[in-house]
Amino acid sequence: MDMVTPVGRPEALITALRERLGAAAVLTGSDVPARNCNDWSASLPQTPLAVIRPLDARGVADAILTCRQARLPFVPQGGLTGLCRGAAPEAGWVAISLERMTGIEEIDPASMTMTVKAGTPLETIQKAADEAGLFFPLDLGSRGSCAIGGNLSTNAGGNRVIRYGMTRELVLGLEVVLPDGTIITSLNKLMKNNAGYDLKHLFIGSEGTLGIITRVVLRLFPKPRSTMAALCALKDYAAVIDLLGAARSGLGPLLSAFEVMWPDYWAVITNRAGVKPPVAASHGLYVLVEAQGTDESVDAPRFQALLEELMERGLLVDAAVAQSLAQTQAFWRVRDICAEFGQVLGPHISYDIGLAVARMDEFATRCRAALADGIKGCESVYYGHIGDGNLHLVSWVTGLPVEQQPKEEMDAIIYGLVRDMGGSVSAEHGIGTLKKKWLGHARSEAEIALMRTLKAALDPDQLLNPGKVI
Repeated sequence: MDMVTPVGRPEALITALRERLGAAAVLTGSDVPARNCNDWSASLPQTPLAVIRPLDARGVADAILTCRQARLPFVPQGGLTGLCRGAAPEAGWVAISLERMTGIEEIDPASMTMTVKAGTPLETIQKAADEAGLFFPLDLGSRGSCAIGGNLSTNAGGNRVIRYGMTRELVLGLEVVLPDGTIITSLNKLMKNNAGYDLKHLFIGSEGTLGIITRVVLRLFPKPRSTMAALCALKDYAAVIDLLGAARSGLGPLLSAFEVMWPDYWAVITNRAGVKPPVAASHGLYVLVEAQGTDESVDAPRFQALLEELMERGLLVDAAVAQSLAQTQAFWRVRDICAEFGQVLGPHISYDIGLAVARMDEFATRCRAALADGIKGCESVYYGHIGDGNLHLVSWVTGLPVEQQPKEEMDAIIYGLVRDMGGSVSAEHGIGTLKKKWLGHARSEAEIALMRTLKAALDPDQLLNPGKVI
């Protein structure tokens, strides 16, 4: 491994980096963009000492080695769409941004893989797969802004986990730069490779605390040739569980999404956001069911027949079936409008939790009551990817700016209930610093101790994204 000349002062650090990487790769002072000072969380931004923008893994390694010689902490950054400050810097840190490390390196139709640089936006990857007649199933509301390296770093979930799994299941190989500057290139394209430890899983979901991912080999899938969607109204949560079971058995691998919305969510989107949904209000719960197949002549009738059977059984109170791509997109608009809650609700706090599917409604009922009883004026709404055990909720006190929202009190109530019900404080957004206090609600002392052991082994000087997660 190459070594760099010791650097004693920040000014010398900047000079050394500019000499190695070029002037355009190092931004300081007033040239530091506001976007590099925070993620999408509501926390206060911090301006880093410098933003380094390498073009490849060697440049990342050079940046790391130079930071190490100056004993300066450094944080990797991608699209900065995280919600837990996992990629946010602290004052005096150096941000290593992968924003210039973008592009599709290879699409291999035979192995059904795509090799990409870690700074590539998710939507770019989706479009490249589509143009090649293939499909990359990871999908998030921030698809146009988030970077694939960040998706791996947080083991992102999204809308289609029920069929394709978390991001971890969509990765075959990666290239990563360790905290000491070592470049590990393991761009494996094999589905079956049991030659020793599968090291990629150390870094997927580690939130940039064990290494910086620079390139990725992704799994691709056959491009769906048919998409069916229905918005269903049901009387209660027991009916939702029955619908999920019927969809799984009746549609099999075609089932690609199962999104549940509680009446409080429905009231917000219809009364405040102005959405005109295809089914009436005043029902117990609402479910968006999506299925994707390869033969519309077979798949669409199968989907329609299942819904008709469920209507005849009385399981569905009402249902609307999309008749076109535009209607399918309109149905998803009902679910995705939550991305605009900042404008609809004003300042609020978002939560992302994991729970046993059978207990989702119990949690929503107990949590709603606990927040209203424990915090004067507190409201909350509930929705999520229920088929994979992921519930989202937002809570707020009307009239308070975001910095005055009683987040600590909300956290204690919500995460305390999560712990009591055997859930997870993070289903898909990570821990960062904002959830660090509550990690013990979802992980045992032994698990956290092992996490610290791994961190100490790879980053004994605690310079890579220190203080995050554990």
